[in-house]
Amino acid sequence: MPLWPVYTGTNAPHDGIERLPPPPPWRAFDGGPVLDPPDATADRSAVSPDRVHRAETYRATEDTVQLVNAALYLRRPLLVTGPPGTGKSSLVYAVARELRLGPVLRWNITSRSTLHDGLYSYDPLSRLYAARQQAAHQEAAPGAPDEGAGVPDETGIEHHLRLGPLGTALLPYARPRALLIDEIDKSDLDLPNDLLNVLEEGQYRIPELVRAARLAPDGTARVPADGTGEPVPVTGGQVRCRAFPFVVLTSNGEREFPPAFLRRCVTLRLRRPDDRHLADIVRAHLGEPDAYAQELIGRFLDRTSAGDLATDQLLNAIYLARTSNLDTGSLDQLAERLMPHLGQSAQTDVF
Repeated sequence: MPLWPVYTGTNAPHDGIERLPPPPPWRAFDGGPVLDPPDATADRSAVSPDRVHRAETYRATEDTVQLVNAALYLRRPLLVTGPPGTGKSSLVYAVARELRLGPVLRWNITSRSTLHDGLYSYDPLSRLYAARQQAAHQEAAPGAPDEGAGVPDETGIEHHLRLGPLGTALLPYARPRALLIDEIDKSDLDLPNDLLNVLEEGQYRIPELVRAARLAPDGTARVPADGTGEPVPVTGGQVRCRAFPFVVLTSNGEREFPPAFLRRCVTLRLRRPDDRHLADIVRAHLGEPDAYAQELIGRFLDRTSAGDLATDQLLNAIYLARTSNLDTGSLDQLAERLMPHLGQSAQTDVF
């Protein structure tokens, strides 16, 4: 039987993703050969202490749970917008942990990012160097193939290609991979539109491999995937997903997106947490909030009315209040300096 919600927001890992109902007919993909997803610890860069802790302690609102499940059911990207510090990027790690989707693939967007960067990279210079090295070994031992037997032939294109985070997420995995496209609003104006076809079609091609496939016996190359570096088969230079990945795009609201892009996404707008939600966040990270922590929560909420603050700032202030031996007056001054409005520099006066 299908399961709703698949993602519960309870942070308890389970295999509910196996009970996800079939996709809508217009979102069904049939890529192959089917690949097993990597183990959760296969990519060491995706299991840093910060990311692991945030995945374990993330507190989802009811609205978040509903829209994450909508994105999973519809096989659509989830566009998460909201002020800095509201947990936009932490969400994907929490979902990946609960649903056992393996290491999170991450693509950090800058103004110079292009679609090509997310799909794959190719280094023609390293291939030229490998070809020269191979030729040098052959010239050193003409007519004596045994002399060069220990020299690997790395002149093939696949040795100089590497899939990017988006390109890896669209491989034909049996279970969806989790992909974070962070701060999409910082991108060049064309990137959201460039993403449309790839996210809509669930596939892409690698022209360098398309050409090379004509010369290969079976047209299959093994290319390193992002994160783990594990070689995966790519046939005919074509990549097509099987289980559409759980794609989270985050935005701080610094720009508007084209309507065509928005209609292909499920949009989640995160709001500033209220006092009850903040208490839950503190409880998850640092244990039950005491009287002084409750006071700091109130001061944090008062300060957010005049500008943006991040929950990290509140957690830092409460942690120091619990672990330092400062008196209340000094703690109050320290809290003021730890919770400046974002965009302002913290004061550096000695107290």
